[in-house]
Amino acid sequence: MEQSSSDFLYGKTEHALGLFARLITEFEAIGEVKVHAAKSMICIARKRNFAYVIYLGKDFLDLVLPFKQTFENNLCFKKIKPVPGSDDFNHHIRIQSLDDFNEEVVKYMKMAWKGAC
Repeated sequence: MEQSSSDFLYGKTEHALGLFARLITEFEAIGEVKVHAAKSMICIARKRNFAYVIYLGKDFLDLVLPFKQTFENNLCFKKIKPVPGSDDFNHHIRIQSLDDFNEEVVKYMKMAWKGAC
């Protein structure tokens, strides 16, 4: 059975849903996006997937942005891990408040969106 994005959002707190809504609003301000569910995450795509909500907690969401290089000198990534069998590096961001959608985070969101052509 295929899951939908709403399956992942069902039963989540208003705070978590607000963070997710803001994430989508921020991406839509950058350009057109499609949101769909995969096995255990919500994917955000342009022509291909470029961002992944891997966990929606009670008061946070975990977002992964894959890039071909690492971006070490920043304050927003909680970890950066190579993707096995790929030349990508997953950059993990934990969003806990609407204020976390700051200039630095939005800059990397734009980079991920642009790389998904």
